[in-house]
Amino acid sequence: MIGLVYPPGCIACEAATGEPHGLCAACWSGIRFIERPFCERLGMPFPVDLGQPLVSPAALADPPVFGRARAVAEYDGTASLLVHRLKYNDRLELARALGSMMARAGAELLHDADVIVPVPLHRWRLWGRRFNQAMALARVVSGESGLPCDPSVLARVKPTRRQVGLTKAQRRENLQGAFRVPSEARTGLTGKRVLLVDDVLTTGSTANAAARALLRGGAASVDVLAFARVAQEL
Repeated sequence: MIGLVYPPGCIACEAATGEPHGLCAACWSGIRFIERPFCERLGMPFPVDLGQPLVSPAALADPPVFGRARAVAEYDGTASLLVHRLKYNDRLELARALGSMMARAGAELLHDADVIVPVPLHRWRLWGRRFNQAMALARVVSGESGLPCDPSVLARVKPTRRQVGLTKAQRRENLQGAFRVPSEARTGLTGKRVLLVDDVLTTGSTANAAARALLRGGAASVDVLAFARVAQEL
């Protein structure tokens, strides 16, 4: 009855939609979904289809610490709007739709994973923002896939400055020593294949720093799943 009086609204523009927690046709068309062909390591789309799975020159020249990265969409248009609203406008309900799309986009990674781990916030940042958007997304991906989500195996122990505007080298320096696997979590992490979840992949510096800490803490492998990623020239 409520739906008859107040029809479901688009999660981006609030126009009427047929289903709750969805996007209208216009906003859907404003998302540049990432599909193959893409770099099998970095998950960034190739401009042309060469007919076989490939690793990009960028991944060969500077291999990531993590194994594979996947994202739903390029970080622009509707996708960037949704991430911004989730992250800064307290729109926690958006995690349901974004996380569901992530579970579909990351199906191959979820198939190979044992546990889902969200990229943690430092306690000072968490206090200011009140929630961790990566944790909200990881919970949805966990519910969709049936894989356990364990935020306790990775801690952010260094209060880094914001990454916006930093070069790739500055991002790496900023994140040095930022993550750690607590000693009490090492036994449970040992030998586990981890799927690391975040909202956005930019240069991969955060994912690399977190993956390095997880591998040093005993993880067998680390893959990365995000809702959006900044597409770069391959």
